[in-house]
Amino acid sequence: MEYYEPGKSKAGEKAYPPLLLFKCLLLQKWFRVKSDPELESQINDRISFKSFLQLPLDHLSPDHSIFSRFRGRLSKEAMIKINSTLLNQFHHHGLSINEGVTVDARLVKSVSRPVSQKELKKLIGKAETPEGKLYKNDSKKKYSWNLDSTWTIKNKKPHF
Repeated sequence: MEYYEPGKSKAGEKAYPPLLLFKCLLLQKWFRVKSDPELESQINDRISFKSFLQLPLDHLSPDHSIFSRFRGRLSKEAMIKINSTLLNQFHHHGLSINEGVTVDARLVKSVSRPVSQKELKKLIGKAETPEGKLYKNDSKKKYSWNLDSTWTIKNKKPHF
């Protein structure tokens, strides 16, 4: 390899292929993954990432420290040249790369619970006044104990 030579030591684990590690860095850039530990977590969590990397589902992601060592061993020139070649190939095939955004839509247990009927009546009574309908920042009031969380229905069951 012209730009990156994987370790050849007989000690320790087998080295990861440079292409796999480079593709990990591409995912990190394209999906704006802020840190190497988060990249490791996302690879282990997302089937689409494992598929792109051609990493079997039962194999774990490379450790986050491997990403930073790999990045440190590649020169900036090599990264620019590889990225430029890749983007040219995409363009040749009529493809373009736009950054993606990852949204975690898992439901997590919250301290939020609906208020009791008695408390709700009191709150609604206060809300009948002009100043009682809005918070100080002019946002509409929510009726739960934790104002940062809310509730939804999944499989006909409420989740808070």
